[in-house]
Amino acid sequence: MSEPSSVPVEGETFSGNDWYAEELDRKEYTNCEFFDIDLTESIVRGCTFTDCHFANVRFNASKQTASAYVGCSFVACNFFDTTFTGCKLTGSSFRDCTLRPMQVNGGDWSFVGLSGADLSGDRFEEVRMREADLGHAKCAKSRFLDVDLAGATIEGADFAKADLRGSALPEFDPPTVGLDGTVVLPEQAIFIAQLFGVQIAERMIER
Repeated sequence: MSEPSSVPVEGETFSGNDWYAEELDRKEYTNCEFFDIDLTESIVRGCTFTDCHFANVRFNASKQTASAYVGCSFVACNFFDTTFTGCKLTGSSFRDCTLRPMQVNGGDWSFVGLSGADLSGDRFEEVRMREADLGHAKCAKSRFLDVDLAGATIEGADFAKADLRGSALPEFDPPTVGLDGTVVLPEQAIFIAQLFGVQIAERMIER
């Protein structure tokens, strides 16, 4: 099939399709497989992909808006310069993917699997990422601004020189997470200090 389908598709396999700079508007795919697809500079708007598998798909410089990838798996896919705006990726997983530079504005990325992913320099803003797996992820110099990371796994992750201002942080084992030069707000600093076992006093001792 050379062009994106105009009707809901279920259980189909797509391989080698050239969808360069295509506009996908309100398409629906369920239990489909996508291999070696070129979606470079495409515009994906209001589309829904449910339980789909993507392998070696090029999303380079694509604009993803109000689309959903629910329970999908991405293997060896390229998201160089991709922008997600208001998208839902709950329960999806990424393995051996190029994910930088990438920008995510709003949306729901809860339960997403990003273990070991290289997110260095990426920007996530006002994104719901509850119980996401960021274990051992490389997040140096990234920006997680006003992101809901409650319940997320971040053990082994490196947030050196990252900006986490305004984000809801999960409880974690401090020695396992790289926080050298990480930027946080005062209330976040107190939360992290308490994880280290520091007791926060309300006032100075009277002498």
